[in-house]
Amino acid sequence: MRYKLTALLYKEEDMYVALCPELDIASQGYTIEEAKENLKEALALFFECASKEEIEERLHEDVYVTPIEVAIA
Repeated sequence: MRYKLTALLYKEEDMYVALCPELDIASQGYTIEEAKENLKEALALFFECASKEEIEERLHEDVYVTPIEVAIA
């Protein structure tokens, strides 16, 4: 089975963080590619070890990424 998931990446100090919002799983790396590869590995391990019930419980299929604007007084 293959899942099409989202990876959100951002820089935190000297590393990049990669987050999969559908499962709330994150990893990191010193480059964007390393962070993405580490996230793929973390996700693969999760799917290997998690029960079907845990996957269904954690998986948020409707994830929307959109910019928002917040006014600061």
